[in-house]
Amino acid sequence: MPQMPSPSYSITIRVEIENRIGMFAAIAMAISKSGGDLGSVDIVRAEKGKIIRDVTVNARDEEHERRIAKAIREIEGVKVLRVMDRTFSAHQGGKIELHSKMPVRDRNDLSKVYTPGVARVCMAIHDHADLAYRYTIKGNSVAIVTDGTAVLGLGDIGPSAAMPVMEGKAMIFKEFAGIDAFPIALGTKKPEEIISTIRNISPAFGGINLEDISAPRCFEVEAGLRKALEIPVVHDDQHGTAVVVLAALINVGRLFRRDVRKFRVVISGAGAAGLATALMLLSHCIRDVIVCDRLGAIYSGRKKDMNPHKRALARYTNPRRIKGTISDAMKGADVFIGLSAPNIITADDLRGMSGRPVVFVLANPEPEISPEEALPLVKVLATGRSDYPNQINNMLTFPGLFRGLLDVRAKGVNEEVKLAAAKAIAYTVKDDELHEDYIIPSIFNRAVVASVSHAVAEVARKTGLARHW
Repeated sequence: MPQMPSPSYSITIRVEIENRIGMFAAIAMAISKSGGDLGSVDIVRAEKGKIIRDVTVNARDEEHERRIAKAIREIEGVKVLRVMDRTFSAHQGGKIELHSKMPVRDRNDLSKVYTPGVARVCMAIHDHADLAYRYTIKGNSVAIVTDGTAVLGLGDIGPSAAMPVMEGKAMIFKEFAGIDAFPIALGTKKPEEIISTIRNISPAFGGINLEDISAPRCFEVEAGLRKALEIPVVHDDQHGTAVVVLAALINVGRLFRRDVRKFRVVISGAGAAGLATALMLLSHCIRDVIVCDRLGAIYSGRKKDMNPHKRALARYTNPRRIKGTISDAMKGADVFIGLSAPNIITADDLRGMSGRPVVFVLANPEPEISPEEALPLVKVLATGRSDYPNQINNMLTFPGLFRGLLDVRAKGVNEEVKLAAAKAIAYTVKDDELHEDYIIPSIFNRAVVASVSHAVAEVARKTGLARHW
């Protein structure tokens, strides 16, 4: 699938141009012939007989960036002074920083925020632990914790290399939900050490967002922390994905005027997201769910490549005991949900589905089948990418989910809360807005966070999770 130019591969080329007619037109032509997408053009300064300009261009990848710069260098009368990668520039020095909420201008201010006045607040919290939610950052803080073993589609790249993702997530928490989130990258892969470390730092936080921890260790870490802590612990790669997928399916049911509980669903991928999505659909009473891994359909009694999580899942899924490859599992299915790897299904697999196929190909950046190949064959298509309609993105879940949980000082999280979040996301799209290309709201729709947080807080109160009303 040919990739389109993208802002994620955006460069600014600083050029020195001879000041004569037609020079900039030659630059624009070189960019166009190279397949680049010309963006803004700014004059840096003018000198005698020369103009210095910054030319911004979107490319397809790093090699394409180099080809565009080379094409410009070959123009007579143009000198390339610098090529700046705008994505790397956006990360320069990190993307987040800490700000004080009040100034410290004199001794009077200092005596209130620090010694000696702070001692009174410390003792108040010592006597009444819940006051930490009122008088410290705890009431509005989330720790984003990773070991860097399952980062995006990059795999195990380590905790330091995972930090740009963690910082980006912290930005989203703050921008969309007003939550102060702190990226914490751990230099261990041992589940018991991860659990112990997070348990020991947990007093400072109102919630824990586990991120990019590989399966099956992530299941052990999340379960251990939920047992040990009285604050919400959410592994977003599992539950954030599952919530948005269910929201999208709810809206497919509304669009088709069909009971989603009768859908036949095939899920590709038995990792964190795949297993959590299957369990989420079962919680919503969607019973005909088949999960496939590298060996094909998972079923009760399968011997090869099974672990405790797959065996448990096999007891509740695949009620028709379908065996064989993913192609076998997809025959007659209404819905395919890809949470696995690129290019693992074919056009023939889609043709073998039911009359109105619904296909979510969510592997990123390369999906399970190219959208261009799938679109003519399906009724509804969703991807994990921003350059196609119906983007399934965890960002629709976690800001509002944690906002609602923090607002009621929740002791944990449960299935009812996640179902409430899914329904809130779904019904942000009104009946008259539903369309094959609009089954899920935009990640920039600010109403989503408000709707999700309100629904989550209400269910947390009803189910006994709330400390604060």
